[in-house]
Amino acid sequence: MKKTFKAELRQIVGKGASRRLRHANLVPAVIYGPGHEPLNVELSHDDMFHAQEDPKFYTSTLTIKIDGNPVKVKIQDMQRHVYKPKLVHLDFKRV
Repeated sequence: MKKTFKAELRQIVGKGASRRLRHANLVPAVIYGPGHEPLNVELSHDDMFHAQEDPKFYTSTLTIKIDGNPVKVKIQDMQRHVYKPKLVHLDFKRV
């Protein structure tokens, strides 16, 4: 399983911006954690979708590189589409 993912910071947040990301095959996500402000990021849908098929994805520590800076996280919450095989939103918690 791939444990390192590339992410871009999101400047624009909200329903419309998230919808545009999903149409561009990206997944909006938020990285929470103590001592830091929440980060709004966007990740590749295909990378995350294939990684979540492995059960280890839900329990292992993942690395998300934002502008070259690695952040260690664990998956906190995942929202999926009701009937399509698509991810809608991800929440990560800093380790």
